[in-house]
Amino acid sequence: MVSLPEELQAREAAARQRVEELQAEAAELAVRLERAREDLSRLEITRETVAQVLADLSAAGAAPDGPAHDVPDSEGTSAPHGIGVMAVPPWREGLVAQVLPDVYRDIVEIVADAPGPLPAKQIVPRIGLEATTAKIEGPRGKLKRLVERGWLDEDAPGRFTLARHGPDAGRVNSR
Repeated sequence: MVSLPEELQAREAAARQRVEELQAEAAELAVRLERAREDLSRLEITRETVAQVLADLSAAGAAPDGPAHDVPDSEGTSAPHGIGVMAVPPWREGLVAQVLPDVYRDIVEIVADAPGPLPAKQIVPRIGLEATTAKIEGPRGKLKRLVERGWLDEDAPGRFTLARHGPDAGRVNSR
């Protein structure tokens, strides 16, 4: 049989060990918290800097006498300086689906090959995703963007077809 003082010493040792383990965890969490705060601070500064640069560019673009922010393009001519890239350009005569990023091009080709309007839930499996609600929302946004930029039409809510343009309305624009 164990004596009461020995039992108390054993429990005290176990409690001391648990306190030390928790202190070590707290120290690790403090380090992780500090890293997360540094990341947050850098992101806030970056966002503020980008907002300021965009505001400056916008103000310079609005001022007719302001200095031009031009950079040479690959052919040596001047092109306006902009922030970001438009992944889905607006459709215009002569533009083909090959100019679109892969997933957008796949969507346009799927819709072009369809016999009629397609809902997003029928397009999603054809681009390699599960037809679950969570997986449908991203492609639905891409479909809406393609509609906004003139590549697709949304004849009925949520049903997408290839956009009809001018006399060649029935021709697939991915060729």
